[in-house]
Amino acid sequence: MTAAVGGTTRTYSNVKDEQLKLRKTGRIAIAGLAVIAALGMTACSDDKDSKPAAKTTTSAKASAGASSNTNLPPVPSVPELNTQLQRALDPSVPNSEKLDGVQGAEADPELPNRLAEAAKSANIAVTVTDVTSFGDSVNAKAKVVLNGQENIVDVPFVAENGKWKIQKAWACTMLTNLGQQSAACS
Repeated sequence: MTAAVGGTTRTYSNVKDEQLKLRKTGRIAIAGLAVIAALGMTACSDDKDSKPAAKTTTSAKASAGASSNTNLPPVPSVPELNTQLQRALDPSVPNSEKLDGVQGAEADPELPNRLAEAAKSANIAVTVTDVTSFGDSVNAKAKVVLNGQENIVDVPFVAENGKWKIQKAWACTMLTNLGQQSAACS
C-alpha cells in the first residue's frame, strides 16, 4: 500500500517504521522524565530513622558527632564525589572497581554495572556541584542532564566501612526508573 503525502510517496512499511521510531523516542522521554522525577523525589523523601544533624559544608573539618566516629571518612570534596559518581556511572570501568562504591552491592555484584549501563542507555550526564555533610551521610547536589533538560537533584552518599558509598535506595530508584531490577533492591 502506498500513499502520497506532501508530494512524496510513502509505503505502509515506511509509515510503520516512523511510528515505531516515534514510540521508542516517546518511551525514552517518558523514562527520562521518570528518572528526573524520582531523583527529585529522593531529595524530598523523609527518613524517619535518621536523626537531625548539624549541617556542615565541605569547608568544615567535621561536626562534633562525626569526630567521635573514628571509622567515618573525611567529608569528600565536590571533585572527589564527582569523580566517584562518574566512575560508578561509567560502563568502561570494571565492575570489580565499583563494588565498594555502592551501598549493598555485595547482595548483587552486578548492581554497579547495571546502573552504569542503564544510565548510558538513557544518555544521562551527572555532575556534582555541591556537597553537604550530615555526620554519617553526605548529600551531593548534582546537575543531571537528560535529553537536553537540566535538573538539580540530590545524590545521597553514606559512610560504610570507612568509605563514602552511593546510597542503595538512590541506586535502586535509578535502576527501577530506567527499567532495571536488582536483587539488592528487594
